[in-house]
Order: sequence, then structure tokens, then C-alpha cells
Amino acid sequence: MIRALLMLGFWTVALALTALLCFPYTVLTGDVRLLYRVAMWCAATGVRLTGVRVETEGLEKLTAGQGYLFLVNHVSTLDPPLLLPRIPGRTSVMAKQELFRYPLLGRAMRMGSMIPVDRGSRDAGIAAVREAKKVLAQGISMTIFVEGHRSYDGRLLPFKKGPFYLAMECGVPVVPVTVVGTHAIMPKGRLAIRPGTAKLVFHDPMDPARFADRDALLAAVREKINAGLPEVYRSPAEATKP
Repeated sequence: MIRALLMLGFWTVALALTALLCFPYTVLTGDVRLLYRVAMWCAATGVRLTGVRVETEGLEKLTAGQGYLFLVNHVSTLDPPLLLPRIPGRTSVMAKQELFRYPLLGRAMRMGSMIPVDRGSRDAGIAAVREAKKVLAQGISMTIFVEGHRSYDGRLLPFKKGPFYLAMECGVPVVPVTVVGTHAIMPKGRLAIRPGTAKLVFHDPMDPARFADRDALLAAVREKINAGLPEVYRSPAEATKP
């Protein structure tokens, strides 16, 4: 619990200082790059203070300057602050709309092209996909936790269909990402953090144009993410089909 409080305390102070030092510059210039870099440093540092370390695999497969659609499994609250700072370039994410109600945090997320989504509303989900399409058109990558919710047991939940509609419409390369280890470090429903090592596996980029439809792409992405999990958490082959 102490580690979690240390991380949250650091983020609270960092958010206030970032707002004080970076918001005026960003508002005056319209340039969010400084704000983004500082936010990613704060996210990574907050996790590092807990004793959690991160290994990455497959980043060399990505082309500098290319926008991607990163589709990721989700098992822990730690997944976003572990992953996002390690994605090359700039990425946007879909985040639950409640986070946008906090004045400083919400303003920062909007300035960074983050997209609010109401996971309980189909219409809101469709609107979020449309907004994501606009972000990708700007050359900014999108990162989506494709299950929509955190898994309790570390195994894959059913995938949401929206990200695959987005991929087929935009045609940007899709990169499946497997997050490994955070289920043991901070599983869903637990506030305490155990020090340990998490691993981020970036699989080969996929061209949506090579797939017959979104279901075929979904199945291929699910198979890749599933294969990157430790064997104890892998779903049977038949369970990876949409």
C-alpha cells in the first residue's frame, strides 16, 4: 500500500507542477509536445518509485515517424503508465470519461488529444471511434486497451469490435502489444503494489488491407497477444477466435 501511495502522491504533486509550468506555454503556443514529454516522464517515474521495472521487446520492428494503432491487453491499473511512455513518438488513448471531469487532468488530456469514452454506451463508443480516426489522420498513434476492461485472472477477455472497424477504415498499421507481469504486481481489485519486472512485447505490425474483414484482423491480433502471454495465462486456440 505504501508503494501505491508514494506513486499517487508523486503524480499529484507532478500534475500540479506540470500545470503551473507547462500549461501556460502550451496554451500560448498551441504546441503540446513539451506537455506530452513531461507527462510521460511523470508517468514512468511514478511507477519507477514503486520498485517496478520494465523490459521491452520488439520496439526495433517499428518505423520512426510512422503512426500506428497499438492494440493491447489490460490486466492492471499500472498498464497505461508503464506502456505509454515507451511508445515511440506521440500516442493518444481512449480513457474513461470520468477522468476528464478532474479540472487539471481533464484539461491536460484534452490538450494531448486523448479521447473520452463511456464504456456503457454504444453510441458514445461509436463517437469515440470517430474521434480516434481524426487523431490517426494527424499522424498521431492511437493506443487502445482492446478488451475495454481489466482482466481479473490475467487471461484475455473478449475484444471490443470498435478498434477493428477503426483499423479497417484508417488503414494504419496495427501493432498487437502483450503486457506481461502486471497481473502479479498489481492485479485488478488490489491497491498494494509488489516490486517486480513487467514486460511489454511489441509484435510485428499488421497491414489491415491484408485481411478480408475486421473479424479476420481481430482473430489475428488476439492470437498474437495471446501467444505473448505466459503459458499459464494463455487461452486455448479455439478461444482466441471472435
